[in-house]
Amino acid sequence: MTTHLETRSTHRCFGGTQGFYQHLSETIGLPMRFSVYQPPQAQHGSVPVLFFLAGLTCTEETFMIKAGAQRMAAQLGIMLVSMDTSPRETGIPGEAGDWELGAGAGFYLDATEAPWSKYFRMESYVTQELYQLILSHFPAQQNRVGIFGHSMGGHGALTLALRNPDLYRSVSAFAPIAAPQHCPWGQKAFSHYLGASRENWCKHDATALIEAGHRLPALLIDQGLKDPFLAEQLQPDRFEAACRLHGQPLTIRRHDGYDHGYYFISTFMTDHLQHHYDQLSQL
Repeated sequence: MTTHLETRSTHRCFGGTQGFYQHLSETIGLPMRFSVYQPPQAQHGSVPVLFFLAGLTCTEETFMIKAGAQRMAAQLGIMLVSMDTSPRETGIPGEAGDWELGAGAGFYLDATEAPWSKYFRMESYVTQELYQLILSHFPAQQNRVGIFGHSMGGHGALTLALRNPDLYRSVSAFAPIAAPQHCPWGQKAFSHYLGASRENWCKHDATALIEAGHRLPALLIDQGLKDPFLAEQLQPDRFEAACRLHGQPLTIRRHDGYDHGYYFISTFMTDHLQHHYDQLSQL
């Protein structure tokens, strides 16, 4: 891969390097930004890598700034990668006028409906272009790659792993949108990006994919019980029932008093990194 990377900034962090980058994406057709934390062990050889998919309105910076993941990643020797949540400045009318659709709301799928289909190709970007870019330009072990995410990004982590089982060997999620075709966020995004076909919607719905026979490695999900989006938007009970019925290994932990934000995420981040480390170390 001959992709030219622009380094926007680098910062020393727990003995490793936190970097922020930009490149012209062939998949998207526009500049895309992403961030990489390289632990100290990456100075001496390749290391396992985790892709984190952030939620609505977030950018490539949100996770690296708010999640408190670098300290544990440095101890375990894990590389962290996060990316922007959508293309930006596409020129699509109304792109930035609604926080639930368009800029900051790519939903980690390839849109099939105009005008979104020209640029909104986040599934191909994450699973193909960025995936290969990280393996080519950073000391990442290609057989030890995991994925996790939050909210819209939790939806993305689950669906991308279910749809691409050969790419990701460990998976987890924080408060994922677990049944998007049954909630307002998902219905809004899917109708604009994918059209009216419920059959196409099911291909990007984690619960429907489990019901259709797709499987994940042993899965960890954390969910706050004070999350204001829990009942209407996230619907983990529906996903849990599908996993139980179809034999998908799942540990889902529900936490009193925790909401939807990064205070919740940072509280349980160590557990998720350990979960991924344990699974990737077995390979």
